[in-house]
Amino acid sequence: MRRCLRRVAAVAVLGITAAGCTAAAEGNPMASAEDGTGPRAARVLALGDSYVIGESIAPDRRWPVQLVERLRGEGLTVADPELVARTGWTTDELDAAIDRADPRGPFDLVLLQIGVNDQFRGRTLGPYRDRVAALIARAIAFAGGEPRRVIVASIPDWGATPFGDGRNRERISERIDAFNAINRDAAEAAGAAWVDVTPVSREVPARPELVADDGLHPSAAQYAAWAALAQAPAREALAIDR
Repeated sequence: MRRCLRRVAAVAVLGITAAGCTAAAEGNPMASAEDGTGPRAARVLALGDSYVIGESIAPDRRWPVQLVERLRGEGLTVADPELVARTGWTTDELDAAIDRADPRGPFDLVLLQIGVNDQFRGRTLGPYRDRVAALIARAIAFAGGEPRRVIVASIPDWGATPFGDGRNRERISERIDAFNAINRDAAEAAGAAWVDVTPVSREVPARPELVADDGLHPSAAQYAAWAALAQAPAREALAIDR
């Protein structure tokens, strides 16, 4: 989304210049607990765009990070998530970035959220259908071939944010819903979990605290709500025998 949004605004937007992230947890996430007797820390991989990298918020408030915090609060041993994500990426750009990053699985939980920039750039649904299905297949491969260890998150509705003022919000919502129908169907067909964060994003007009200072991206509070929605399927994923 970076290229397009630069034409319409010089403020922080879905495509604003920002440091991307291909970040791995420090240390060895496969190691046992500190005392050497506990379980191996579960490994988490998060793939996506500005929503995964947490544009305009502190790194520790990203939703994959908040999800891990929640799981640790349940007493689970989980390593810091590894991220392959950057503001502005489309499905094909994420696919290419995964090749470059070359994450080394298997992971116990893989999160995928991608597509808003495909929608924003006016791409058609057919290519998105093929590319998101391919990315889900890659996510499953990173999860050791176990689709139940993969969570696909829906695309939030950026048209509900202040950045959407003066735009055709109804049309934006329709297109977001169409893209989400595709990623939902692809996730379900592959046997992965699908988490719908879009309704929360549409609460922004009534709850301005859910949007970051840039007027476009989710705030830490909205990401907390997303993490809460993903907590149950993530817990189920980590309960699968390793």
